Amino acid sequence: MRRDLKVVATPALSRRRFLGTAAAMGAAGTLAACGKEDAKAPASPPPVASAPAAAGEKKYAGQSLNLLFNQPHALAGKLLAQEFEALTGAKVTVTPVPYDQLHAQATLDVQSGANQFDVIDYFYHTLGALVADKVVVDVTDWIARDTAQIEPGDFLPSLYDTYTLRNGRRWGLPYDGDTHVLFYNTEIFARHGLTAPRTWDDYYNAARLITEKESANGIYGAVVQGFKIPVIVGSSYANRLAGFGGSFFTPDGKPALTSPQAIAAAEELARIVPYALPTPAETAFEHALPAFLSGKAAMIDFWTDLGVTAQDPASSKIVDKWALVQLPVGGENKTPRAALNAGFGLGITAGTRKTELAWEFVKWATSKNISLQQDVLPGSGIDPNRTSVLNHPDYIKAAPTLQPELKAAIGNALAWPLQAQSPKLMDALTEQLALIVSGKKKPREALEAAQASWVQLLDA
Repeated sequence: MRRDLKVVATPALSRRRFLGTAAAMGAAGTLAACGKEDAKAPASPPPVASAPAAAGEKKYAGQSLNLLFNQPHALAGKLLAQEFEALTGAKVTVTPVPYDQLHAQATLDVQSGANQFDVIDYFYHTLGALVADKVVVDVTDWIARDTAQIEPGDFLPSLYDTYTLRNGRRWGLPYDGDTHVLFYNTEIFARHGLTAPRTWDDYYNAARLITEKESANGIYGAVVQGFKIPVIVGSSYANRLAGFGGSFFTPDGKPALTSPQAIAAAEELARIVPYALPTPAETAFEHALPAFLSGKAAMIDFWTDLGVTAQDPASSKIVDKWALVQLPVGGENKTPRAALNAGFGLGITAGTRKTELAWEFVKWATSKNISLQQDVLPGSGIDPNRTSVLNHPDYIKAAPTLQPELKAAIGNALAWPLQAQSPKLMDALTEQLALIVSGKKKPREALEAAQASWVQLLDA
């Protein structure tokens, strides 16, 4: 992997940092396709818990809770643990694991009978598999009972069903509302008389010009994250697929990886490679973020919370030297569309014996106030999950440039596929995308191979 950039490197840069192996869990499908799965019978709701008492009367004092968290959420999880313990008296232990191991760890914990964890920070596109494997608990009736406290109508509409609904039942609550936008360095753009890129042609032309003019000085036109795990190269592809107006599946649920839009998106990914930070096939989060935040790259398509970190002098050399736009459009599509890359919910594991305490934590951690606290914290890796948070004055103040663009983009965002076969499906696509980025396969050839794999896996 590329490690030769001399840039600012602080803990705040660790958002979604790549850790572990490349055997990432992927996603595929549509909500309609989830009907093939067997729904787990709803669990009995836990007793109604009283509101946390004042200090000295903490209801859960002496109890403990174990959380399985995504590694890039380690800082956020630590803060949640400290605050929940101070509020309730419950001792909370957070075990962070790499993204690509999260789904497997949760499944193994329940199916082996170890039952070490009570709450899982799950990647939304693996939820169908977690449901099919009976790893998480159905919380539909609990949400209905506690609606006044949860306010489910406040969750962003594009996230609520996508993150929680499978087989007509709900299995968690949205925690981290991940979407991508395009960030660019205004200082570099000004040097070359460039304006904000609105199309993928604009993006390509700007990247090519900047790289040709400035690569000798270690400055490149764009960062392309092409490392072979779904959350990296899969996100880069999904951004372009959304931009060209494509989808992973046809309206009737069949794979659409050979559609004109899908192929155009892959061709767009391939053509930027010569003008990106070397080398895209080896570029992951820990390379991409420092390059952009140090002023060594002019553009990066990335998660929205970068808009908070880029204004933090402890993490960024480009404070007040950046701007952002919605993801560019391409082909015949003229309407910008975000991609729901990553994105996490909190669910209760089927093996827990602490259902009441686990449910209290999930409700509290996804609540308005706690979500807002984490969204305005640089380096937390948490993006808005609620309408009230997105429109809150504190969030607007923390991300004044970001907020209006995110608000405009998130309503019609492209979701990753959702059904139970998603890990194998997305692994198959990721394999082919990596070959495109590395120049070992042409886009059409690679997507035809991925399409054939998806058809076979879905028919199995």
